[in-house]
Amino acid sequence: MSNVMTPVLLVAVIGFVCAGLLVFASKVFHVAVDERVTKVRECLPGANCGGCGFAGCDDYASNLVGDESIPCTKCSPGGAAVAAQIAEILGRSAGAAEPQIAQVMCNGTCDARRTVLEWQGMESCKGAKGWFSSPNACMYGCIGLGDCVKACQFDAIGIVDGVAKVNRENCVACGACVGTCPQKVVKLVPKKSQVHVLCSSTDKGGVARKNCDNACIGCMKCMKACNFDAIHVEDNLARIDYDKCKSCGMCAAVCPTGALNSFKKLPKKEVVEKTIAAKAAKAKAEKEKAAQA
Repeated sequence: MSNVMTPVLLVAVIGFVCAGLLVFASKVFHVAVDERVTKVRECLPGANCGGCGFAGCDDYASNLVGDESIPCTKCSPGGAAVAAQIAEILGRSAGAAEPQIAQVMCNGTCDARRTVLEWQGMESCKGAKGWFSSPNACMYGCIGLGDCVKACQFDAIGIVDGVAKVNRENCVACGACVGTCPQKVVKLVPKKSQVHVLCSSTDKGGVARKNCDNACIGCMKCMKACNFDAIHVEDNLARIDYDKCKSCGMCAAVCPTGALNSFKKLPKKEVVEKTIAAKAAKAKAEKEKAAQA
C-alpha cells in the first residue's frame, strides 16, 4: 500500500506547490485593467476590421482609454451611435463624425479598357501586379481579380464587368478594401458626396484615352463648369475637393469621356452651357476692369 500512496502523495504535494506558485505569481505580476476598457470594448461592434487604424477592437479600446488624443469616432462600422456611447463612458466630446464610404476610382470596364496580357495565374490582383504592373494597358486602373472582394467582411464590394464596384447599402467604410488594393484605386470618401472622378490615370490625355475609353483626359471642361472651385486638373487628372463640392453634377454633365460619375440626375445641357458662358463673361469683365485700373 505504501508503494502506491507515495507517488500519489508526491503528485498531490507537487500540485499544491504549483498552485501556490501560480497564485503568488498572479498577485506579483498582476496588471490592473481599467474597467473603462471593458466598457468601451462592449460598445464596439467586434468586426475587428482594422478600419480604425488599430489591430482590432480590443486594441482600439485599450488605446482609446490610454490616449485622450485618439478620437472616439474612428469606428466606421459603429458610426455616430457608438462614438456617442464611447464618449459618454470616457467623459469626452464625441465630435462630429463625417460618414464615409468606399469608392473605386476606376471605370475601366471590359469594353472600355485595352488589355495587353491575359493573366492565367492565381485570382489575385497582388499576384498579377507582382509579375507585371497590370494586365491592362492602363497601369493605374482596377485589375479586377477581386482582392478587395476577399478582404470585405460585409459583402459590400464585388467585380462587375471587370471592375470593382461598391454596394453603398452594405459598405461600413472599414477600409479593408482600401488597404488590400495594390493599385490604390479604392478610396474612402464622404458618403454625402454624389460626384466622383472614376479614373486614376495621370497619363496625358491622348495616352489615357488610347488605353481606356472612359479615362480622364485632363480637358478641364469640368473646371469651367464648376461654380464652387471644387474640381481642378492636376497631373493630367481631375481631382475633386470634397469640402467644396456641392454634388451639383455640372462637371459630370460636361465630361466628354464619362470619367466623372454622379449618383444623382445630371443637370440639363442648356443649364450647363449657360453656366459656362456666364463664368466666361464674368472672367472677361474682370480682366477688362483690371486692365483699365
